[in-house]
Amino acid sequence: MGTFHAMTNPGKTSASLLGILALLSAIAPFAIDMYLPAFPQMMSDLNTSATSVQLTLTTFMLGLATGQLVIGPLSDQFGRRRPLLLGTVACLAASALCALAPTIEWLIAMRFVQGFSGAAGVVLARAVITDIARGVNAARMFSIMMTVGGIAPVLAPLLGSGIIQGFGWRGVFWVLAGLNLLMIIGAAFLVRESLPPERRSAGGLKVLGSNAGQVLRNKPYLGFTLTFAFAMTAMFAYIAASPFVLQNIIGLGSTTYSLAFGANALGLTAASIVSARLVTRAGPKRLTYIGVGSLLAGSAALLCIIVFAGTPAIPTMLLLFVTVSALGLVLGNASALATAQVTRFAGTGSAILGALQFTLAAIASPIVGMAGEHSAVPMAAAMLVSAGISALFLCTMTRGASMQPEEEGNEKSAVSAPGVK
Repeated sequence: MGTFHAMTNPGKTSASLLGILALLSAIAPFAIDMYLPAFPQMMSDLNTSATSVQLTLTTFMLGLATGQLVIGPLSDQFGRRRPLLLGTVACLAASALCALAPTIEWLIAMRFVQGFSGAAGVVLARAVITDIARGVNAARMFSIMMTVGGIAPVLAPLLGSGIIQGFGWRGVFWVLAGLNLLMIIGAAFLVRESLPPERRSAGGLKVLGSNAGQVLRNKPYLGFTLTFAFAMTAMFAYIAASPFVLQNIIGLGSTTYSLAFGANALGLTAASIVSARLVTRAGPKRLTYIGVGSLLAGSAALLCIIVFAGTPAIPTMLLLFVTVSALGLVLGNASALATAQVTRFAGTGSAILGALQFTLAAIASPIVGMAGEHSAVPMAAAMLVSAGISALFLCTMTRGASMQPEEEGNEKSAVSAPGVK
């Protein structure tokens, strides 16, 4: 009984819970951004090619996508806590095995396992919020979680560079194992079961497939999910191409590039903070429209200035800052709006949202990265196309959708999160 007691205690409990959920969901940026500067060293140490090293990134993202599709629906059946703890322990083991990898083939395989098991934290962090909050309160919690999680892309490249210089590329994976240990401790002490037995799905693969079918037939859910996923695709296009655009084309040094990358991540974080403060007055849907509109306008301006002015440094960097910052208004609100449509199957809904996000990233990132080695046009074009598709789905598939049940005034079904301000 007492399932929700620890979740809804006032004071520090909610802030601590959001902190550990943000850390659990931050495994992706840490595991992606921290080891990127080590690619040349890994090629030499493992006697392999750049393509094979790049494959370690692709397999991680594919593992992350696949893991969410498996773990999310299973959590609707077995609850959140056990899959979360098991997945995080497995991720720790996989991180250690990555650090010990004797060959590139071993590393590629273990990166898939690391992504698959790490998906537990990513998918279940969203599912827990959907279990315990509704409406604008859920949107605020998602935005706050994104704010905390937004620190990861700022810290990861800088932290990774320092680790690689001192301990080599294997040191990065030992640090990731240490982060996994922190996640296990935090999850064990702070994350209680948020899905009581009476709200769980019946057993069997047939039922799991039926749950997924119901989620996929929900048009507003699909609209908000595709809005989120293609907005994230624009971000991954920027992440994949920015080392070439900012260093090879604009001419920034490695340290200046890290600072510029961090500044853009801070812009996204600041926008998430603003979103969390404004959502109770403006509403998550309106903020999503503003964010997607800004992303679309910024990407269009970026492509124009690159094509017609030859990638001038200051305007290009300013437009990248504006465009990336706009995502702070989209990601938390679109996540909340999507999962609000399928609260009965929060794990499945969270899984499809996350899997689509990282599948598109796994496809777009290497293509944009390779195509944009000597030109900024592929990056800007990919960002514009992704933003345009995001806007199309938002405008055509979410009409009339609301954050049920809070907007109908059914406050009994909305669990508050006191202490989160």
